[in-house]
Amino acid sequence: MTTQSVRPPSTAAPETEGPPKPPGAAEIPRWRRSLRPYLLSVPAVLIVVGILYPFVIGAYYSVLNYAAVNPNPVFVGLRNYASVLGDMEFWTSVRITGIFAIVATAVETVIGVGLALLLNRSSLIGRIFEKVLILPLMIAPVIAGVIWKLMFNPQFGILNHIFGLGSTFDWLSSSNALWSVILVDLWIFTPFVAILVLAGIRSLPKEPFEASAVDGASWFYMFRRLMLPMLWPYILVAVIFRFMDNLKVFDAVYVLTAGGPGVSTRTLQIGAFEDSIINLDYSRGSTYMFLLWAIVFITARLLVGVLGKAQRRAAGAES
Repeated sequence: MTTQSVRPPSTAAPETEGPPKPPGAAEIPRWRRSLRPYLLSVPAVLIVVGILYPFVIGAYYSVLNYAAVNPNPVFVGLRNYASVLGDMEFWTSVRITGIFAIVATAVETVIGVGLALLLNRSSLIGRIFEKVLILPLMIAPVIAGVIWKLMFNPQFGILNHIFGLGSTFDWLSSSNALWSVILVDLWIFTPFVAILVLAGIRSLPKEPFEASAVDGASWFYMFRRLMLPMLWPYILVAVIFRFMDNLKVFDAVYVLTAGGPGVSTRTLQIGAFEDSIINLDYSRGSTYMFLLWAIVFITARLLVGVLGKAQRRAAGAES
């Protein structure tokens, strides 16, 4: 005679969908749950529309002959682009913008990295200077331009008195204006590079540096072989931000020189402003801006590609 095993009745709770609801919680209707993703995407859609609408309008104006003297524009195709690209003033603006962007970005990067290395050393003076360093970033470029324009004044400006230059040296003359504008940009935005690189330094792992110090490695060797390769992604992020901003510089340049004397500081943004706002040739100004966008877009794509390679190399994915 065989005995059959009798299983006790299961005491497991019946499966329910999702976590238990708190007492008194109302059931969310199905249509509200299905609508939630679309509501969350509304701000992003509005931002995209706010960016694309002026871009599309500018591209549309660039193929018309729209100006104050011609309120009924007609389609002219690429005639505006041919006119702008055949104008020597445009290529002068490209050269000036390139010089400004390359020199300002390079100097800001070098000085910013140096300041970050100094601030990384724990000291009371370093902590105080770290707080003071952010002050130029809190001043609008227009206000900073007004302050520096007063300091550049040959008659009563403080800089000529500090350096003993008398009242004959003109910081904003045709031969000095571009370098003076670069100096103002350095004063405003070098702290941005320093703060970004300092954050990168403080996020690096300490074990490789401690092991190298035990082995007797010098500070310069650790900086060149350990810190700099791991720090390259942070430096390149700062370079990308600053280079793109310097290609689009307008406010400080306009306040200091308004593109002059002559065309010594006539950047692409200043050229677009003169054509569209002063000369009221909206199609030509839009053409300037669209060409500037193409330059910034191509440059950004190249720099982002370099950044990706640097990130993979810092992570050890590439040799």
